[in-house]
Amino acid sequence: MKRAFDIAVAAAALIALSPLLLVVALVVRIKLGSPVLFHQVRPGRGGQPFNMVKFRSMTDARGPDGQLLPDADRLPAFGRLLRSTSLDELPELWNVLKGDMSLVGPRPLLMAYLPLYSPEQNRRHEVRPGVTGWAQVTGRNALTWPEKFAADVWYVDNRSFLLDLRILWLTVKAVLRRDGIASTGEATMPRFTGN
Repeated sequence: MKRAFDIAVAAAALIALSPLLLVVALVVRIKLGSPVLFHQVRPGRGGQPFNMVKFRSMTDARGPDGQLLPDADRLPAFGRLLRSTSLDELPELWNVLKGDMSLVGPRPLLMAYLPLYSPEQNRRHEVRPGVTGWAQVTGRNALTWPEKFAADVWYVDNRSFLLDLRILWLTVKAVLRRDGIASTGEATMPRFTGN
């Protein structure tokens, strides 16, 4: 039932939001350059890699040494707007259609984090990653890493169709209020360096 719901909602949302997607893509191209879409390999269910797609929100600005500048220096006002409204996440609906992701589940993090998880934290990969999840509606990036992982594992243990509907509703409210966009003192979220 969850997969059928994912397909139906993702397909309907992609069709209904196609004018918005085109406008966002055009503005990203003008404000941030190309490519318009940001692709990154992330771990899916069972830790299996997949190619996640989002709208680009950061520039490729580099320092004199040729290294990318910190996130805060590469995240312009328009990029912050995309993230605060979660518009940058809309292309992930394609990942949902493909079966890489679900509408609701633990957010897919970086592949580099996989060897850093405790066995309990690694349980977040027992389900498909989500466009939104329990951690996103209970604090988002304002949560610490341990709090975020605890929320992810709680979802794995308590998942149900009704809980998914609740999380989707709370996501709409959180996006409208723009809650928990950044961690204190960070542009987004500090890197996870292990336990």
